[in-house]
Amino acid sequence: MTIQEIATVLDAKWLSCPEEGQREISTAFASDMMSDVLACVTEDTLLLTGLVNSQSVRTCEMLDVPCVVFVRDKEPLADAVALAREIGLPALKTPYTMFEACAKLYMAGLRPVELG
Repeated sequence: MTIQEIATVLDAKWLSCPEEGQREISTAFASDMMSDVLACVTEDTLLLTGLVNSQSVRTCEMLDVPCVVFVRDKEPLADAVALAREIGLPALKTPYTMFEACAKLYMAGLRPVELG
């Protein structure tokens, strides 16, 4: 699924790097705890989070996460958006809760990260 398709499914607003919309995403992971993200996420995994500070963007940078989606219509802090733009990380925000966003993406064919 492309980032543009994800944006459409989630009725999302682009915050950075819309030119990356054709990039393919294979799996998704949702968490507000970056320690869980560090333990579970691999490349080509979309991150859904309610953590709106630059820590979430830095975590994406460290793991080569190709896109971050901020849930619950939360507005990321200005430094987080600026950092996403600086590193070329597509960032979106969706009005849906984390649960709703995950359900919509799963129904659209995006699969979860396999643990274990």
